[in-house]
Amino acid sequence: MRTAKVFLVSTVMIDAMGVGLIMPVMPDLMREVTGSDISNAALWGGLLATSFALMQFLCAPLLGSLSDRFGRRPVLLGALFIMALDYIIMGVAGTFWLLLLGRIVSGMTAATQSAASAAMADLSAPHEKAANFGLIGAGFGMGFVIGPIFGGFLGEFGTRAPFFAAAALAALNLLIGYLALPETVTDANRRAIDPRRLDPLGAFRAMGRIPGASRTLLVFFLLQVAFFVYPSIWSYYGVARFDWDARTIGLSLGLFGITAAIMQAGLIRVFLRILGERGTVIYGLCMNALVFTLLSVLTSGTLVLFLVPLAGFAAVTSPAIQGLLARQVPDDEQGALQGLFSACGAMAAILSPPVMTTTFFIFTRGDGPGFAGAPFALSVGILAVALALMFGPRGVGRKEEIPT
Repeated sequence: MRTAKVFLVSTVMIDAMGVGLIMPVMPDLMREVTGSDISNAALWGGLLATSFALMQFLCAPLLGSLSDRFGRRPVLLGALFIMALDYIIMGVAGTFWLLLLGRIVSGMTAATQSAASAAMADLSAPHEKAANFGLIGAGFGMGFVIGPIFGGFLGEFGTRAPFFAAAALAALNLLIGYLALPETVTDANRRAIDPRRLDPLGAFRAMGRIPGASRTLLVFFLLQVAFFVYPSIWSYYGVARFDWDARTIGLSLGLFGITAAIMQAGLIRVFLRILGERGTVIYGLCMNALVFTLLSVLTSGTLVLFLVPLAGFAAVTSPAIQGLLARQVPDDEQGALQGLFSACGAMAAILSPPVMTTTFFIFTRGDGPGFAGAPFALSVGILAVALALMFGPRGVGRKEEIPT
């Protein structure tokens, strides 16, 4: 049973690693397969990022429903098998379009968190469920931290090395799952596929039932769009402005992930105790805006690396927004609310990469020095709108707006 739980956590971690693993090598890889400069490489990379996020968003309800009908084991093992093959194909892909097809398939197979969470619930006693769901979340977070570091180190051996390493990890985890994961769906808890549950936009139907949700969710969405400037253009920004290599890009992203994890796992409690939820949201928005402003204008790579932990100190914003709205929602709507947050985050992950990479392209094309920090300046503007929603006449989270 313990091995089965380790397998579920490692599956989610490998899924998360798929996002960050190739980020450090993306500038070199895109220039390699397209023959373009760094500005155009960012555009092509934005298309890969959007396709991955879109397929993950569309397929998550489907994989969850398939696991309810046919079992967790075939869905999870099948996804890992396809994932391993897909990474091998991307490792040998010589054209952009084959890479795009690979990222589409990667997005589909990386949408397994719902099936893994369901399997963890099946394997857990009632009093263990919350703690074990925490393990799933920890695995997801670890994947985001390890992925860029792992990818940056392997990037020293070529742009394709991270793909082959990811294929080996997926294959090893497939073997562990084949040996250790029991089938947890029985006739007692098997459920037929309901087409209504396959709609990835279905979570937004709950918005009308939750008072005050629209403005708070808009702040959350704007924050996510601005925040996705990091995975969208960080690698290209590092190459264009500082001539960073893959290892430096990977280490910088890993450092940010570690700092953010520390903030969200522990230090956020200090901020909430001192500032409250609304104050913590305002602090986080202002801190993000400050960091984005500095990133847009700094020309020293060393200073930017020192700035990275400061950026992680703004990672309290999203949890604070979630807590702020959760206090306004009855217990029987908490699940719907979390679905709304997930849907908003997914939409931001789909929309932000093309916006940020296009901005990068516009301001860096040509022979001049360009303005590689333009996407960060755009993110400052987006956060300014979010702050206006916090401080406006009907400011988000004001005590008079919270029902008692």
